[in-house]
Amino acid sequence: MVRMTSANLPILVAIAALYNLVVFGVYAYDKAAARNGDWRVRESTLLWLALLGGGIGAFLGQRLLRHKTRKPPFHVVLPVLFVLQVFLGLATLLAPETALAAIRAGVLAIAGR
Repeated sequence: MVRMTSANLPILVAIAALYNLVVFGVYAYDKAAARNGDWRVRESTLLWLALLGGGIGAFLGQRLLRHKTRKPPFHVVLPVLFVLQVFLGLATLLAPETALAAIRAGVLAIAGR
């Protein structure tokens, strides 16, 4: 198991940025599919991608692509996730050891350890 330390912070930031870029891409794909009448991504999948750390990419996809702007879950959930994930990202960058300790404790609590 890899121990999370501030030395791993650039890797963590890169993974988060890449994941959010992928989520943005999924929103772009779904917008194009909506225009073309093609197969669409489920709304639940779009929301789960946002909930699992892709809130920034989802929110930017919603705003920049004007996609899912009228749907209530997206209209409410994505701005909240955006603010929450930006706050967590800034906290991690400004106080990495404290933030990583909190993340570690949260992961262990979820895992039941």
